Amino acid sequence: MNNAEKQLITNRLAEYCDRYESQNKAANSLKGVSAATISQMLNNNWDLIKEEMWKNVSAQIGYTANDWVIAETRDFKLLTKLLVDAKEDHGVSFIIGNEGTGKTETIAAFIEDNKRVYVLKCNDFWNRKTFLAELLAVMGRDSSGLTMYGMMSLIIKTIKTQDHPIIILDEADKLSDQILYFFITLYNNLEDHCAIIMIATPYLKRRIEAGVLSKKKGFPEIYSRGGKKFIELKGVGSMDVRAVCLANGITSAVVIKEIYEDSENDLRRVKKKIRAYKKHVQSKETAA
Repeated sequence: MNNAEKQLITNRLAEYCDRYESQNKAANSLKGVSAATISQMLNNNWDLIKEEMWKNVSAQIGYTANDWVIAETRDFKLLTKLLVDAKEDHGVSFIIGNEGTGKTETIAAFIEDNKRVYVLKCNDFWNRKTFLAELLAVMGRDSSGLTMYGMMSLIIKTIKTQDHPIIILDEADKLSDQILYFFITLYNNLEDHCAIIMIATPYLKRRIEAGVLSKKKGFPEIYSRGGKKFIELKGVGSMDVRAVCLANGITSAVVIKEIYEDSENDLRRVKKKIRAYKKHVQSKETAA
């Protein structure tokens, strides 16, 4: 890793730290990274920092060295607007969209432009304590030695001292019922203080509506606090694929049409096809 790339990581790290109240809290949000290491990176004292640490930091703060450009698709614009409005109004919403619609990339772009955005990439193996510890970690708070009550209390106390915070639960359909119940507690304690957004596939809608219909414990309350509504993203259309292609340097109408027809309306597949096409063009140019 050369100094130019280290400088790019340092620049992104400075932006990352600006989202937190202090460098210490920014360090607490990163696994295996001390406040001293962050200070050394930001002050260009790089000699003793190993390459593994640079890679660790860059992965956690969202820095990538590739040249991929995120395009403003229909769902990018819609999801960004929903997040902006929710953050401003302390809104609570359930937002659903199929895989490959660019939800995670849109969230990443939103994080770069806003402070006090706490995103949890949910996992199905989490228990309740893990969930609370992960939420405290992205908030830059240390959960060591705390009970679940202590962790929840610290989350609530921290959020209530901040200006327009937002908690985003990405891939929320992976959460167990027991963790979904925490949504009720968060809502009850943070209403009018914090936006809370669940983003998931349509499976979450089917799951919650089924729970409401069968009067499953907690599900009517969850549904009610989400406004009894699921906001559905529009999905990937031909104009979205065209926007992604143009943003990443592909202008041929024929090639764009081919990529769209082979995309299966999945932006991950579009990304793969664009990179394969550009690699093919590059190899032909090298051979010539």
